[in-house]
Amino acid sequence: MRLVNQVILLVLDSVGIGDAPDAEKYGDLGSNTLRNTAIAVGGLHLPNLSKLGLGNLGDFPGISEVTKPAGAYGRLTEISAGKDTTTGHWELAGVSLKQPFPTFPNGFPKAFIKEFQERIDVEVIGNYPASGTEIIQELGEEHIDTGKPIVYTSADSVFQIAVHEEIIPLQQLYHICEIARVMLAGELSVSRVIARPFLGRPGKFVRTENRKDFSLYPPRETILDKVKAAGFMVAGVGKIEDIFAFQGLTESNHTGNNNDTVDGTINFIKMRKPGLIFANLIDFDQLYGHRNNPEGYAGALHGFDKRLPEIIETLSDCDVLMITADHGNDPTTKSTDHSRERVPLLVYGSLIRSGVNVETRESFCDVAESISVLLDVESTGEGKDFSHQILLNQ
Repeated sequence: MRLVNQVILLVLDSVGIGDAPDAEKYGDLGSNTLRNTAIAVGGLHLPNLSKLGLGNLGDFPGISEVTKPAGAYGRLTEISAGKDTTTGHWELAGVSLKQPFPTFPNGFPKAFIKEFQERIDVEVIGNYPASGTEIIQELGEEHIDTGKPIVYTSADSVFQIAVHEEIIPLQQLYHICEIARVMLAGELSVSRVIARPFLGRPGKFVRTENRKDFSLYPPRETILDKVKAAGFMVAGVGKIEDIFAFQGLTESNHTGNNNDTVDGTINFIKMRKPGLIFANLIDFDQLYGHRNNPEGYAGALHGFDKRLPEIIETLSDCDVLMITADHGNDPTTKSTDHSRERVPLLVYGSLIRSGVNVETRESFCDVAESISVLLDVESTGEGKDFSHQILLNQ
């Protein structure tokens, strides 16, 4: 029997809370995105997230612990190999990965670049690991002068293509990325090909919100597929459509920033259609984590916290809100890449018991398994259900 009408799953992209048991293996010992950001700015003030139990999950200066949170709370541990966006979201959706996606610390193989250039009929520049904001300053002028796309990677499994929108139009950029996506299969199966358009002039280049991700298809059916197969709505907000290559979605709103994502989420909630609303709030990671900007990161947290009551007020009595993250991205470390961390889990709704601690979960897949029970759909076969702990009258 279906227990709820809608599950709203909000992913605060990169808002990790440290303490991953294998952080040292990933070079992330000591990373704690939320705590270190709070320390860097002299404390955070997140009253609405605090009410849901965020402060009960660790020592985060300025975020108070409450005696009885308004909902259930806990921590999620990633079991998949990797710490990228795709891996984290797929595991939240019930599909863990035993092998990490390949990375290219020395750039992509010469043979691949040669064939790629032949297929797109233009040479490329770059082809090394770099910060996205820095490489466009380094190579942007050459790109404008020559028309050659900038390609680069990072510590994550990504093949990124940066172009000035006035030199190479967006649709042409997206087509180039589609070619790369087809080529990057088999041994070179990177997690994501990412279009990174920018505007401006030398010394003042800025990336636009017209980014587009081209992900691999999940290797198995996710909770999105299961909910869709049951005849329910599966709405993606933000870059969810990219992360899952549109698989399992019935509707989508590709928003470009946190505020638009909150608006899009609220609009889907108001439709009152049974099913799953899956949203990614990108600003924390894209604008501040990757740029080592704790002040901006803190500002984004404060901004979301102020809008959280709007989401809660829109919920019906039969809806369940889940707030979590996909990995960390500590803006206070030397690295500008993702960090291996545990992530928060906050669950709220009229059907949810208050003050329930679901403890530290063994897998992100527990989210998908619990959603399958709440919506009475087929399980993905991974994860352990925690819905029986948090539902009233259970």
